[in-house]
Amino acid sequence: MGTIIAIGAGIAVLTGIGAGIGIGIATGKATDAIARQPEAESKISKSLLLGCALAEATAIYGFVIALLIIIMLK
Repeated sequence: MGTIIAIGAGIAVLTGIGAGIGIGIATGKATDAIARQPEAESKISKSLLLGCALAEATAIYGFVIALLIIIMLK
């Protein structure tokens, strides 16, 4: 039973990988956009920060679920 809990928690934490990849891609695209249109930097930065916050929230939710799996099923 303990190994199944550990596997479930590990899978829940894997959401951090997706969030990291998403934030990296978004940052790269925003840098390209700012390089092409420097005058639109403020609009691009606002959208980038909102997107990064949402992606990071997804990673945090995965971490919380992993903790809940470990604590509640132990």
